[in-house]
Amino acid sequence: MDEAADFSEPVPLPITGELDLHVFRPNEIGQLIPDYLAECRARGILQVRIVHGKGTGTLRTTVHRLVERLEGVESWVWPAGTGSGSWGATWVYLRPLEG
Repeated sequence: MDEAADFSEPVPLPITGELDLHVFRPNEIGQLIPDYLAECRARGILQVRIVHGKGTGTLRTTVHRLVERLEGVESWVWPAGTGSGSWGATWVYLRPLEG
């Protein structure tokens, strides 16, 4: 087997305050979003843009259901607005970590 094709090791994901879901499989989203938002909070990134695309709205609905249940989420706004992805993105505002 070619070592370059080994997908058993996770690929580090840059924590930038923007999460583009286009490169992930739907079954990865349920754990990815909580983990990513938790890491953003740990780094003091409290405004995160999640890009889910416009499509049929299925992924958007999944994103919204997830962020509504997360303790660290203060609020979220969809659509993200002109210049920020409009209907294809959601802004998530996080609570700062205490302490």
